[in-house]
Amino acid sequence: MRVAIIGAGIAGLACADRLRDAGHRVTLFDKARGAGGRMSTRRATTTRGDMAFDHGATHFTARSQEFQSLVDHWHAQGLAAPWPTAGAHAWVGTPSMNAPLRAQAKTHDVWWSSPASALTRHGQDWWVHIEAVRHGPYDAMVVAIPAEQAAPLLSLHDFDMARAAMTVRSHPSWSAMYLFAKPIDALPDFIRGVEPISYAVRNSAKPAREPGETWVVQAGWAWSEQHLTCDPARVCNLLLSALGEAGGTAMPEPLHADAHRWLFSQPSGRDPELLWNDTIRLGACGDWLAHGFVEYAWQSGSALGQAIAG
Repeated sequence: MRVAIIGAGIAGLACADRLRDAGHRVTLFDKARGAGGRMSTRRATTTRGDMAFDHGATHFTARSQEFQSLVDHWHAQGLAAPWPTAGAHAWVGTPSMNAPLRAQAKTHDVWWSSPASALTRHGQDWWVHIEAVRHGPYDAMVVAIPAEQAAPLLSLHDFDMARAAMTVRSHPSWSAMYLFAKPIDALPDFIRGVEPISYAVRNSAKPAREPGETWVVQAGWAWSEQHLTCDPARVCNLLLSALGEAGGTAMPEPLHADAHRWLFSQPSGRDPELLWNDTIRLGACGDWLAHGFVEYAWQSGSALGQAIAG
């Protein structure tokens, strides 16, 4: 089959891997400029040169046997490493969080900077609309993007699937990124659940990172909703103060500070399930079907790919 997948995050790529391994031809479309999604990394030009900040997931876990096997493969390739600071089953991509997905995406036909505005079906054929251009035809279609973005694309073709997406609410999250002139010894490398902070991570303490005192501070969803329309500079100031309070230390002025607002950061979650309409060959997968965790998002995409291939 010729299969189109909307979304080249970890769920979309996991689905693509399954389909390719079964002999199907896969094309992925993603609105971003490169691989990442939940495992995004941002590069910034600073006075100390280019610096990388893992401003998406701070780490991921590998508990299931199948996902652990994939992570072991990444480890052998130098694309991931364990990071026990964040927990017994915690891993990070190396040298950046998005490294495994970048490598994975290179093995597929991915159209970056290509947001899908509509999906249409004529007879048995599917078409993807990117701006004014129609791509296709495809024999099957997979939607692997956040629930709020998936619902409009699904609604014209499978209302039950669209309704499942509409029942999920994704909470926002602010991520602030900092570079400091020297190490802040008073702070531990990893802080979890100290309001309003959800996670605060010394990014430079992760394995295989560039030298430099870099930090990522992620706010909890309640605080992020209260400050949803704040200017990024104000968010940086507020979360810098919160980091100092969490560590009981006065924070120095950063050499670089920036903030990113994730609108669909933390989905309210559903029990993982398979969304596949075999009659019209339309499916959906993603972290909104998997409670927002990297490993579960991979399982969602992998299971859908296996169902389609079968």
